[in-house]
Amino acid sequence: MKRLNLGQVACSLFFLLFSCQKGLYPEATLATETAVLVDAKVAPDAKAENVIAPYRQQVEERMNEVIGIAPMELSSDTVESTLGNFVADLQREQASAAIGQPVDLGLMTQGGLRNSLPKGNIKVGNVFEVMPFENKVLVLTLPGTSVQKLFEFGAQRRVLSVSNATFSIKNKKPVNILIGGKPLDMQRTYTMAVSDYLANGGDNLIMLRDATKVTETGILLREAILKKIKDLTAQQKPVEAKLEGRVKKI
Repeated sequence: MKRLNLGQVACSLFFLLFSCQKGLYPEATLATETAVLVDAKVAPDAKAENVIAPYRQQVEERMNEVIGIAPMELSSDTVESTLGNFVADLQREQASAAIGQPVDLGLMTQGGLRNSLPKGNIKVGNVFEVMPFENKVLVLTLPGTSVQKLFEFGAQRRVLSVSNATFSIKNKKPVNILIGGKPLDMQRTYTMAVSDYLANGGDNLIMLRDATKVTETGILLREAILKKIKDLTAQQKPVEAKLEGRVKKI
């Protein structure tokens, strides 16, 4: 099946517009779906290409801009991961600077990171592959009981990356939970830098909805990642992260 050209699309839209008016085309059926195959065999539409070309060039130039160098790939496919640590840390760091006070925890999930950062040159496009969404960074204030539930979830699913915290997993339960080097205190509250997607219960983190306060930082997570990489490069530092025993299996 061939792709519709601009003229055909315009005619189709014209017909659809007027057929939707009551009584004009009473016998028309609008629920029919037609599959339009688009592959390399379909010739580009010249008019559309002329419109798109300058924008495509700008996007390609932007996506191919090299902003940092990584001595090793940063990935998120292990219980504790280099990319997870990297992003959890930069969220907490930048959120703290934005609100002007320390933030107790940073949090990311494996599912929230959609690709790895490659070894060698890191381009803007690589960061878009890691974080293709317009997620915002929020600071949640959570009761200790909800933080306990978070670590219980992490011990069962093994998908959490944390900043400024460590815990061990034993029989699918969290033990030795430390935040800022101190045992988790159920009687106090904790602040946590996290994406708005996770804050709203994404990736099944329902306990984050227990937040007693939500603070906007004005930071987009993807922009935070880009900023961190550019800052490291400006300091002539590589883009790297280590496995530090933040999550242990015993």
